[in-house]
Amino acid sequence: MKLVQKNNKRINNRLMLNNVFKGFFFLATFFGIVVLAILVIRIVSQGASYLDWDFLSNYASRKPEDAGIKAAIYGTIWIMSIVAPVSLILGVGTAIYLEEYAPDNKFTHFIELNISNLSGVPSIVFGLLGLTVFVRLVEMGRSVLAGGLTMSLMILPVIVVSSQEAIRAIPKEQYEASYAMGATKWQTIRTVVLPAAVPGILTGSILALSRAVGETAPLLMIGAMTFIAYVPESIWSGFTAMPIQIFNWAGRPQEEFQAVAAAGSIVLMLMLVIMNSLAIYIRNKFSKRY
Repeated sequence: MKLVQKNNKRINNRLMLNNVFKGFFFLATFFGIVVLAILVIRIVSQGASYLDWDFLSNYASRKPEDAGIKAAIYGTIWIMSIVAPVSLILGVGTAIYLEEYAPDNKFTHFIELNISNLSGVPSIVFGLLGLTVFVRLVEMGRSVLAGGLTMSLMILPVIVVSSQEAIRAIPKEQYEASYAMGATKWQTIRTVVLPAAVPGILTGSILALSRAVGETAPLLMIGAMTFIAYVPESIWSGFTAMPIQIFNWAGRPQEEFQAVAAAGSIVLMLMLVIMNSLAIYIRNKFSKRY
């Protein structure tokens, strides 16, 4: 009888502890959602009045009523058109080599450790690296290409680590089945491993590319412009980006520019939603197939 009571007491204590942690996690999630909702409502209510076609089609101006975000939108699109292919090709390629081809020794582990550490390096450090290497050493100048390569370096470690984890999650039985059918190592990687790993790879890539869209410090370090009245015509053109333009407006003393910055933030959020929705659609499509 005493043993039963003792066991019941332990079970009750565990259930109570479970409820405490459940409530704590719920409050943490609820707090985050509330803060996010307040932020979104604040931005939308402040910037909705400035969000119209003129705002999207005009260049930056010293007058709030004439200010537009056209140059920043084009600049962001140009930057991401470089960042996405460069970071994905190099990131996934590096992950494939480290997981499938690199020897299992201390040097390989040292490389993997440093890649993981680079994921936590502040973005301003990558800006200094881009300024030293791409802008000055390679003499690319303050161009779209220099900005795109700098941002690619910044998000590369995140893509490499997430791609490695996605590849490691593939069951060994799939490798063995492919080899049993006479496939080579590269054929196995191309037809079995990569298609099955695409959902995991895209999950990390979505987060990394979203970070690249919203970063300001590296672009400021390499000399991206805060006020231009033209759109880039090539990868060698000068540029600005949406986060830089929003930062510039938010630093103006006029109250109207705060609303203009809020309108720019709405456009930036919509761009992130569209980009992430497309990536999630592709990820879910592959998840159903594999």
